[in-house]
Amino acid sequence: MIGTKAFTAFASFIARAAGRPSAFALCLAVILAWAVSGPFFHFSDTWQLIINTGTTIVTFLMVFLIQNTQNRDGAAIQAKLDELIRASAAQNRFIGIESLTEEELTELRARFADRSQAGKLDRALEAAEAAEERADLKAREAARRASGMASYPD
Repeated sequence: MIGTKAFTAFASFIARAAGRPSAFALCLAVILAWAVSGPFFHFSDTWQLIINTGTTIVTFLMVFLIQNTQNRDGAAIQAKLDELIRASAAQNRFIGIESLTEEELTELRARFADRSQAGKLDRALEAAEAAEERADLKAREAARRASGMASYPD
């Protein structure tokens, strides 16, 4: 049985190697060699079966290796985010929400969207009130200057 650490190292190595341009070039070369060999094998069923079987096996195994890598990356990112939440002024109640059901997450996102919209509306109202106050202040200042000019001509 393969040990967890050995499998993790193997999965990481294969995932990194599979993502390199040289891996793509190698696969492309294999496909081209297979296609060029078609006339030699008279495009037989066996010739087709070779590529179908090979690609199916590679795909099947790669799914598990890549999923393992993504699971570990996701868990590591989640741990980092949890630590940032713990160390900041953010609300600790959000730690662990990744274990909620899809419905619970949808409801939570909807509540955040509602809060965000309410916050935008509050900020827009505050900005409008501030602009109104600035305009009122400028108008009073202009009126004071105008009344001062009428009283004291140059």
